[in-house]
Amino acid sequence: MTLPAQISVSFDFTSGATFGYPFTIGDAKYGVLGTGTLGSSTTPEPTVDLTPDVYSISIKRGRNIMRDTYEAGSCTVRVLDPLSYFNPQNAASPYFGFLTPLRKLRVSATVGGAAYFLFSGYTIEYKYSYPQGQETGYVDIICTDAFRLMQQATVTTVASATAGQATGTRIGKILDQVSWPASMRTIDTGDTTCQVDPGTSRTTLDAIKNAEFSEQGAFYIDSEGTANFLSRTNVIKKYGVAPIEFDQTTGIPYTNLVFAFDDKLIINSAGMTIVGGTQQVAENAASIAKFFSHQLNESNLVAQTDADALNIARIYVATRAETTIRIDAMTVDLLDPDVPTATMLALDYFAVLKITNVQPDGSTIVKTLQAQGLDWNITPNSMKVTITTLEPIVEGFIIGSAVSGIIGTSIMAY
Repeated sequence: MTLPAQISVSFDFTSGATFGYPFTIGDAKYGVLGTGTLGSSTTPEPTVDLTPDVYSISIKRGRNIMRDTYEAGSCTVRVLDPLSYFNPQNAASPYFGFLTPLRKLRVSATVGGAAYFLFSGYTIEYKYSYPQGQETGYVDIICTDAFRLMQQATVTTVASATAGQATGTRIGKILDQVSWPASMRTIDTGDTTCQVDPGTSRTTLDAIKNAEFSEQGAFYIDSEGTANFLSRTNVIKKYGVAPIEFDQTTGIPYTNLVFAFDDKLIINSAGMTIVGGTQQVAENAASIAKFFSHQLNESNLVAQTDADALNIARIYVATRAETTIRIDAMTVDLLDPDVPTATMLALDYFAVLKITNVQPDGSTIVKTLQAQGLDWNITPNSMKVTITTLEPIVEGFIIGSAVSGIIGTSIMAY
């Protein structure tokens, strides 16, 4: 069976975080200034096409809806290895001397002449398997995205992290501190200001997540390996685009719809504390009376004032005090001729999806949600994506209005 898109897996043995081919003097393609990355030795590390030997690909990227945060994306590529190229002690291997952890791997899919990256990350483990009788073995190349690198790097004092700095500027300073490439970041300015950096020892990712939470924005690694930060305003605007329709009859077909109706995401009491500040609490009495107390407390936020902390608490309660039936996930089979391949390949976080489900009695459940996770499973005969969906992270409302805490239609204003 032919897949609806041409899958490609490239393996880049160069060091460093930046994706691309090494600059090679004298090479007609990669010896042109501005087209590649600088190699680290006189013998350029190879970038190889693993596609002919790939048996399966599994990609998991997304937001943990219970922890309310984006997590590191992962990818496992199973490669057949009949010539033991992935044996690091095989001197006859073209990879000899280059095969180490933390090399760069990308998975892409091409349809209609357009290429879409499904994952870009770094190898963390090679798992070798040899079936009974020492038949052709295979290697699982296990990868993670840049969150792993940011979790490994520790920061203390962040240079030029001054009081009054916007959250996006602060995130940029943190990325500068660990020399994250400027070409691999897309950072909004942000709508909230920060206090001076606290100067404590923490991971780079924790420092960034603190600013992200203080903003009530979104920080994640996209499928091209780029670090993205969306301001609160732009998170809200993402929900305003026309939705992609999924339907059992007239829209994009799907299977394995996962419903949930529970209290897991309810927050009706929130206490937020900035570094050196006093806890600020917001509550929804009607929700507490209806569902009992569901409390969230966060401390040591880098937001600048107690008023900022109170606004964060109000946001949480206003957008999470109620519950409704959820559609947590659905699976789309790209081998289905009614599925538009390019549309599915282009999906990423915050894509707006209108999902209609017809119940056995003819009644319907209709939800307009956002994509917040994409799990790809690809083999030579199968190509499916499971999409994790979620209500908008932050919906538009005005704090301090006569209907404070009631979701409305205006952009949130502190």
